[in-house]
Amino acid sequence: MRIPALPRPRSLAGQLFAMQAVLIAVVVAGYALFTYISDRNQAEEAASRQATAVARSVADSPSVQAAIHTADPTARLQPYALRVMKDTEVDFVTIMNPEGIRWTHPDETQIGQRFRGNTAKALKGESFTETYTGTLGASVRAVTPIEDGDRIIGLVSAGIKVESISKRVQDQVTALFAVAVGALALGAIGTYVINASLRRHTHGMNATELSRMHDYHQAALHAVREGLLMLDGQYRVALINDGGRELLGVSGEVVGMSVADLGLPAPLTGALLSSEPRVDEVHLTADRVLVVNTSPVSGGERRGAVVTLRDVTELQSVMGELDSERGFTQALRSQAHEAANRLHTVVSLIELGRAEEAVDFATAELELAQALTDQVVAAVSEPVLAALLLGKTAQANERGVELVVSQESTLDDGLLPESLPARDLVTILGNLIDNAVDAAQGSTRAQVTVTAATEGAELLLRVADTGAGVDPAHASLVFERGFSTKPAGPGGRGLGLALVRQAVQRHEGTLSVAEAAGGGAEFLVRLPLPATAASGTGGPGAAGPGAARSSAAGSGTTGSGTAASASGSGGRG
Repeated sequence: MRIPALPRPRSLAGQLFAMQAVLIAVVVAGYALFTYISDRNQAEEAASRQATAVARSVADSPSVQAAIHTADPTARLQPYALRVMKDTEVDFVTIMNPEGIRWTHPDETQIGQRFRGNTAKALKGESFTETYTGTLGASVRAVTPIEDGDRIIGLVSAGIKVESISKRVQDQVTALFAVAVGALALGAIGTYVINASLRRHTHGMNATELSRMHDYHQAALHAVREGLLMLDGQYRVALINDGGRELLGVSGEVVGMSVADLGLPAPLTGALLSSEPRVDEVHLTADRVLVVNTSPVSGGERRGAVVTLRDVTELQSVMGELDSERGFTQALRSQAHEAANRLHTVVSLIELGRAEEAVDFATAELELAQALTDQVVAAVSEPVLAALLLGKTAQANERGVELVVSQESTLDDGLLPESLPARDLVTILGNLIDNAVDAAQGSTRAQVTVTAATEGAELLLRVADTGAGVDPAHASLVFERGFSTKPAGPGGRGLGLALVRQAVQRHEGTLSVAEAAGGGAEFLVRLPLPATAASGTGGPGAAGPGAARSSAAGSGTTGSGTAASASGSGGRG
C-alpha cells in the first residue's frame, strides 16, 4: 500500500513557517522532557531529605525512647507516629524493634509484622535512604537507628510514596506544558506574521524560483552591453554591470561608494544625483559620449534610481561626418547653381561672337579656384586637414564668412603620428571652425582665421573669429556640455566644444580661449607630438611654403575640380 506523500509548502515563506513551527515544537518538547526528568530527580532528592529529617527527629525524641522501655510501646507510639505523619506530610512513620517487628504502621493490621525493607546499615548505627516497594507500594524511605547510649533499642523508617512524588512532578509538568503550548502558539503566530511579510516581498516564490531568477539576473547583467547602474536612497552604488564599469571608466569595488566619489565629470554626476528622471541626456566622460536615462525607484519613499547608459561615441562621430557631408552637399548644390550661371555666361559670350572674352572669363575662374587650392595645400599639405579646410571654406563662404588659412601654417604630409588619428583632428578643428563661423556670421567683417603648424614638440591649432567674443566670466564654461550663448536648434547645442575638449584631453593636450587680436574669440589647441615626429619638423618646416607649393602645383590638375567648386563661392564671397 502506497503511503500518500504529505503536501509540501511551495513558497519559501511557507517552508520557513513549517520549519520554524517544527523547530519550536521540538525545542518545547525537549525542554519539557528535560524539566520532567530534572524535577523528578529533584523531587526524589527532596523526598529523601524530608524522610531522613522526620526519621531522625522521631529517633531523637525522648518520648519515643521512653515509650520503647514500656511494656506496650505500641499504645504510646502509634498515636505519636500518626500525628507526625500528619504534621510532616509523609506517607508513613514506622517504629520497630531491632529485629524489625513493627510497633507502628498506618495500617494497624501490619503492626506486629516484620518490616519489609533493608535494616542492616541502620543496625550498624548508620542512617540511609532507599527506594523500596513495601506494603504501601513503592516509596522513598529513610531508616535510622534509635540509640540509647551505645545500644540500639529500635529503628525508625519514614517514607513518601513514589506515587505522591510523581503527582507533584506531574502538576509541575502540566503547568510547564501549558506555558509551552502558549509559547508555541505565540511563536507560531509571530512566525506566521513574519513569513506573511516575507511572502509578500518574495511574491510567493519558492527557493527554486528565487534561485532561477537570481541566475537569470546575473546572466542578464553580464550579457547586456549597455551600462546598468542602480543607486540606493543615499545615492550609493547598489549594483553595476560590466558595461557600466566600462562606460564610466571605473574599476575595483565600487558597490557601496557614493556617486560623488566615482570621479565622474560634474555634469554627469549631477545627472546621477538628480531626484528627477532624465531622458536621453547626452553626457561626456574622458573618452566617450554617453546617453543617460535615469528612473527613480519609489514605493512610498525614495528607494534609489535605475540608470541606463548607452555609448554613442561612434554614433556621434558618424553624425558629425553626416553633418559635414550635408554641408558639402549644400555647398555643391550652390556651386552647381553658380557654375551653371558661369557656363551660361560663357555660352552667351560665344553666341555673341566674343570668344576671346569667353576664354578670358573661364580662365580667370579656373585660376581663382586653383589659387585657393594652392594656398591651402601649400600651407597644410596633410591631406585630411587640407580637405577639411577646403570644404569648410566653401561652407563659410556660403554663409558670408571668409575663411583664411594663416601664413604661419606649416603642416606637411606624413608629419602627424599614428597615435593622433585623423578623426580626432577633424573633430577638433572642424568643431572649432563651425563654432567660429557661427560667431562671425553677421559681423561687420566676417572672417575666420585658421592656423595649423608645429611648434617644437607640439601640434598647434588656432582658430580666431571676428564675432562678439567670449565673456571672460564664461571662459571656463564654454567647454561644458550644454553651454551655449546661441538659441538651441532641433538637435540642441553646446556639444561641439565639449567634444573638442574631450578629444584634446584624450591626447593629453591643452585647450584655451582668449580674445582675438582683431576682436572676437581665439581658441588655441596644443597637442604633444612623439619625439620621432617632432624631430622631423626642422627639415620640412624650413622649406615648408616652397615645398608645399611645389607639391600643390604638381597636384593641381588632380584637385582642380574640387578646388574650383570649393573656391567658386570664395571669389564671390
